[in-house]
Amino acid sequence: MAELRAWKKGKGKGIFNMNDKLLKFITCGSVDDGKSTLIGHLLYDAKLIFADQKKALVLDSKIGSREGKIDYSLLLDGLMAEREQGITIDVAYRYFSTENRSFIVADTPGHEEYTRNMAVGASFASLAVILVDASQNVQIQTKRHARICALMGIKHFVFAVNKMDTIHYEQAKFNKIQKHIKVLMAEFDYDSLCIIPVSATEGDNIVRKSNNMRWYTGTTLLSYLEQIDVTESEAEQGFTMPVQRVCRPDRSFRGFQGQIASGSISVGDEVTVMPSGERAVVTGILQGSSAVQESKKGRAVTIQLDTEVDISRGCILQKEAEPETGSLFEASLLWMDESSLVEGKNFLLKLGTQLLPATVMHIKYKIDVNTGAEVYADAIYKNELASCEISTGSKIVFDRFSKNKELGSFILVDRITNKTSAGGVVQQPLARNNNIKWHEMDVTRQIRENQMQQSAMTVWMTGLSGAGKSTLANELEKRLISLGKHTMLLDGDNVRMGLNRDLGFKENDRIENIRRVAEVARLMNDAGLIVLTSFIAPYRSDRRVAREIIGTPFVEIYVSTPLEECEKRDVKGLYQKARAGKISNFTGITSPYEKPENAEITIDTSKHDVSECVDIIMKKLEKYL
Repeated sequence: MAELRAWKKGKGKGIFNMNDKLLKFITCGSVDDGKSTLIGHLLYDAKLIFADQKKALVLDSKIGSREGKIDYSLLLDGLMAEREQGITIDVAYRYFSTENRSFIVADTPGHEEYTRNMAVGASFASLAVILVDASQNVQIQTKRHARICALMGIKHFVFAVNKMDTIHYEQAKFNKIQKHIKVLMAEFDYDSLCIIPVSATEGDNIVRKSNNMRWYTGTTLLSYLEQIDVTESEAEQGFTMPVQRVCRPDRSFRGFQGQIASGSISVGDEVTVMPSGERAVVTGILQGSSAVQESKKGRAVTIQLDTEVDISRGCILQKEAEPETGSLFEASLLWMDESSLVEGKNFLLKLGTQLLPATVMHIKYKIDVNTGAEVYADAIYKNELASCEISTGSKIVFDRFSKNKELGSFILVDRITNKTSAGGVVQQPLARNNNIKWHEMDVTRQIRENQMQQSAMTVWMTGLSGAGKSTLANELEKRLISLGKHTMLLDGDNVRMGLNRDLGFKENDRIENIRRVAEVARLMNDAGLIVLTSFIAPYRSDRRVAREIIGTPFVEIYVSTPLEECEKRDVKGLYQKARAGKISNFTGITSPYEKPENAEITIDTSKHDVSECVDIIMKKLEKYL
């Protein structure tokens, strides 16, 4: 209420609309640039902390790293590990309010190890305060943070050149750093840029103008933050709302709940449901339990429609927005995983309320953190930025990030660990497959199965080299043929001599090898055939994707022969060469094999002869045949 009264008295200076009173910003930069100290000193000097907090700060500082002087960073570094190491690890959110404006600040870590935490903070902010150590100049992590802020759509930048006291407040050194900052920012599309010389420990130019830098004629940091207008341009045209939940407490009520991503909606408006394209008229809007005639961006609402339209979680309601519908787009990524990203890797993609399988089909380039140059790369490593082409398992509703942040931003989730592997934004749709449509034929899979008097299926054998996969598959096929079945055997070596002769044995090649085989097996199943495969297929994620591509019935057989037994056999002499370092990326020796967790059949050829193994397999296949 104090802020509202101040506004009515004219203290807001007419710079903002009331909707712009809240500024959400992030502080970032390299390690030990003084981010937490800066915000802590701002809160202290502006008298925005309680008396007991001030007393606690003074007491804590006596055992700190500043020889009894106040350590302002302690106001934000709340984790014990942060205080012990003197660095920020997690994102610390802090709300504070002055006479002119309300703020939410995300104080983010500078260490490269915690870049993903910094990216989370950047995703919520409208403005970035990036700190630069005056004694160190612009560091690699500072450049990375600037690029991440730009990637996340931040258009307003403040560079606080900190620790000016360590360089004796020299204007020449500040001017040199200022030139480096302007060169860095020249490649970004931003709306405002301000560079302020400060000392976070001494309080220069944070809340009050510094007497030590009379050559600086600009504003203080707090004053600038109070006055900057971060109103977004009207790039987001039309109304969009990702449906989060269908609410149906009884037969008389059916509403679609979600947060409005862009635009506004009114009772009586006609909306289109994406991706189906069905249309309906809005008959009611609820904000909480209150009925309203109109609602707008940022509001959580329940919308009622005049017709029974097929809508579920993940659908998009839109009016005059025209988002894209497709399964292929180009995106910019921040890779956050410990393991590398290679082409063909599969994930779950979460965009808005939509969650579906996705594959990184092509890495176009990565971005050099120092120069911003586009650099060729066949793999992307932790904290690197890259441009990639992404394909989704089915059609998805999305938009360019520049048009709609909600429908243009996404995360990639590892399908095994469920950890977030990457955050990204959509740059543009790719129309390569928009004119391609699956043709339904009169002769169907069922007709072919009836003609052959069998049920098509895929029997997928996986295991180490030398486990006995090819031998078992060969004998199993002969047994099925003797029963009058129609089969096709796809063997790893045989396929690599033809269809996949262009592929090597790096991770991305192995992924593509299995994807192609799965697509071929699916087509052969459509032809009514029983397909047998014999592939090492070392990664669980690839086998899971193969199962999804092929569909059911899919029977995974894990040939679990131990590594020691496989090495004894060593029919091709491959283990011996791998041990001698003559073969790289050899599964079980220099490359991992991930055992199946829920294989339909497990067989160990070191415990049974070939005939006994096939007997066991045939017995378990009876229910599928």
